[in-house]
Formats: sequence, structure tokens, C-alpha cells
Amino acid sequence: MIKNYDFSELKRLIDLNSYTKNKLGVDENGKIFTKWMQALGFSCEVHKRDEVGNHLLFTSKQTEGKKVLLLGHLDTVFPPMSFEHYRDDDEWIYGPGVCDMKGGNMVALESLRNLHQIFGEIRDIDMLLVSDEETGSDDSKDLTLSLAKNYDYCLVYEAAGKNGEVVNGRKGVGTFFIDIEGKASHAGNEYIKGINANLEAAHKLIALTALTDLEKGTTVNVGKVEGGIGANTISPHAKLSVELRYTNSDERDRVLRGFESICQASHVEGSVAKLSGGIQRDVMAPNVKQEAFLEKIEALTGEKITVEQRGGVSDANHMASQGVITLDGFGPFGDGDHTIAERASKKSYFGRIDLNTKILTAFMENKI
Repeated sequence: MIKNYDFSELKRLIDLNSYTKNKLGVDENGKIFTKWMQALGFSCEVHKRDEVGNHLLFTSKQTEGKKVLLLGHLDTVFPPMSFEHYRDDDEWIYGPGVCDMKGGNMVALESLRNLHQIFGEIRDIDMLLVSDEETGSDDSKDLTLSLAKNYDYCLVYEAAGKNGEVVNGRKGVGTFFIDIEGKASHAGNEYIKGINANLEAAHKLIALTALTDLEKGTTVNVGKVEGGIGANTISPHAKLSVELRYTNSDERDRVLRGFESICQASHVEGSVAKLSGGIQRDVMAPNVKQEAFLEKIEALTGEKITVEQRGGVSDANHMASQGVITLDGFGPFGDGDHTIAERASKKSYFGRIDLNTKILTAFMENKI
């Protein structure tokens, strides 16, 4: 079915810049994909946006069976003129999005085309393509979470592992900010009259970092420190930008309590701190239902499915956080993503189409 596949459609997408902030490019990517999906009988629900690309929900015929959502994103991380255009050799495809995740979207599309050829129609399988995943899905998050209740399973098309692994766990991630207010004074003439916000920030930085627990996979990183006016002035303000990553909800709650406590405590008398920000994507943790799903896939496809957990996040986190049985990494294997060395394996591409066709065929036959 794909023996002589020439990747021309993937090339068309790769050659189209779809940097998250390039709304025109992202929307054009979506329009192309919409035509391909409508040819398979899907309806398209467009969630229009002004600042980012439109989010697209493709729906198939609905019956009483279980429902599965295929999840991907339209955007890439590369601004215009930074890394563009498709090229390939005997083993690899190179270009922006070949594995993250235009390549993954095409794996899903080709699998659906195979289903349409086998059954003549597609039912109970929908696909969501959001436009802002690479910048944290801040706009699409609420949409994804609201749709979760409609589905029993979710397959996500980020890149596969090196040995074909699918992803059964991803850390949760949150970004927080601590703004500290002090009082300015002349560092020479009125040193003791000042309230040093920078000094307070230093105490808080150390306390925040101490919340890290590597054995439990919890990291707290103060990635950016801002503050002060100049060397001759006691700093009247400072700001810490903090990222939290965690592997379970208990650790999330522990660190969040720690943030509150650190923010309320004052080492420099008179300084005041304010905490803002929040959890962007909650944890995707391996679970019993997910394990049972994997075992069923193995039995139905005759393939051994190996798994891995990743520290990076994706929109799989959103679906998993709502109790949907979710697996990620169904795109082709690739590496160099988010760099100008991004590439995807042709062999993996074909293997992933085959695996996804088998899984979705089982859905269509009510075996899952």
C-alpha cells in the first residue's frame, strides 16, 4: 500500500513555514490537511483564533462504539528563514517538522486512508490538530480539556522512541513567577535605609532549588533572575522565573505548598513577594488501564510494544489528566527536533503507518 510512497505530500507541508506565530502559514497547513481529511469523509470544525492559527477538530461518523481521538499539532518552532525546506536521502527525511510533528500527522493521515480503503468509511475516530503546542498550548488547552470527556482513548503523534517505543508517561510542568518588592536607597549614603529585593531573591532561589528531589523525578529550576537598577542602588525589585517538572500529583502538591511558603517567608525585613503563574500541563502517569490497553494492542497486532517515559511534555498530558487512556509517540522516529538537524527515519515512518493501521482497524472492528 505504501511501497512506492514518495513523501510528496509531506514535502508540501515541510516546505510551508508554520512557525507558531506565523498564523498565515499555520492556517494554510491546516487548510491543506482539511482537504485530505474531508476526502475521507471527515467533517471539520474550525475553532477560529485571531492571534494564533485556527484549531481543527475532524469528526467521523458516530455510533455506539468506543471513541478514540488522534491528537497532533500544526505548528513548528522555526521562524521564517531560520530552517526551511524538505530534503531526503535513502534513510532519512530532513526538515522542520519531519518528526515534530508534521511527520506524525502524516502517519495518522496515511493510517486513516488505509482504514477508508479497507472499510469504505471511518467511524468513531476523530482527530484534533491544535496550532500552538510548541509555545505551551496556552490557547488550545481549554479546548483540548473540554473535548476529553468525549473519548475513551487518545493516540498522540509525537515522535517514536529510537527503538519504536511509545510514550506512557510524561512529567507535568508548570511555570511560575515570584515578584519581590523592596525599597531603593543610595548604596553609599543610605545603605541601611534600603530593602534589598535582590538579596531576598537570592534566599528564595536557594530555597526553591532545595525543593528538587531527583530520586522522585522532581526538578525546580530558577531559570531567570531579574532585579535592581544599578550597582550604586539598593535593589527595589526583583523577579524569579521558575519551572517545575514532576512525575506524580503528590510531588506537584508538595512543591506548590513549598512555593507558597517560600513566597510568604521574608528573609530581608520589609520585602514583599507575590507568586503568579501555574501548571501548564499536568502529569501523564503510567497506570493500570493504560497497561491493559497496551497488552490488548500487542495481542491484536502481534507486535511487542515497548514503552518509555519522557521529561518533556506534550498535549498527551492534557488528555491523560482527564482520565482518558492515552499513549504518545505514534509518529515516526526522529531526532534533532527543535534544531536545524531535525530528521525522521523513512523506515520508521512506514513501520508507524503499519502499526497505527492495525490499531485503528481493531477499533473499527470493535475489538478494543
